[in-house]
Amino acid sequence: MAPSGPNHQHTVTSFDDELRKLNNTISRMGGLAETQLTQALKALSQRDSDLASRVVSQDAQIDQHDQEVQNLVVRLLALRQPMADDLRLIVGALKVSADLERIGDYAANVAKRTMVINQIPPVKAAGPIPLMGRLVQELIKDVLDAYVERDEDKALDVWRRDEEVDEMHTSLTREFITYMMEDPRNITSCTHLMFIIKNIERIGDHATNIAETVHFTVSGRPISGQRPKGDAGSAPDLGNETA
Repeated sequence: MAPSGPNHQHTVTSFDDELRKLNNTISRMGGLAETQLTQALKALSQRDSDLASRVVSQDAQIDQHDQEVQNLVVRLLALRQPMADDLRLIVGALKVSADLERIGDYAANVAKRTMVINQIPPVKAAGPIPLMGRLVQELIKDVLDAYVERDEDKALDVWRRDEEVDEMHTSLTREFITYMMEDPRNITSCTHLMFIIKNIERIGDHATNIAETVHFTVSGRPISGQRPKGDAGSAPDLGNETA
């Protein structure tokens, strides 16, 4: 016989409250990560070192939210022993939080590089970077909407669109290499810009990770097929920066 009565009702209500708190924390964290990226790209385009410095200092807020999510998840798993849909939701929130924390780190890396290149003359090859940034901003916005709305179709759309970011990353990398070959004085600036677009590309990858998590959380099925990736054959592997 299923449990009933006031105590059971209180337990269910308390569980729902904790799930709501978890989702609200993820939403706040997502908003912060989105803002971090927007401000980092603005600092880059406007050569605003003060704004870039604020982006770096604000990354700690995202880290704090990530820790809060981890604590909530541990509590829910230990005390509530969730099953099926609830279990996928809770574990999914933990994975999304980790991806958002990394997005914040990469946005901070863009800001750090911005402060360095602001000390040297600008390179005209940097012009297309804002377009790549806008593409990634759209991915972040749409995947966060998919998470809040539990929309697996919107998540799948984000998953597919990341290929465009990869292709732009490859194209820009080739352009920077050309500028460095034409004039050695461009090497320092273009090297920093290559790290910047790599960080932006990695943010797109983490948006894709979130899309996969949302799809599985909602449907209980992983996205079928290989993750779409643009041609990266001519782009050197710069590795991953740590914030």
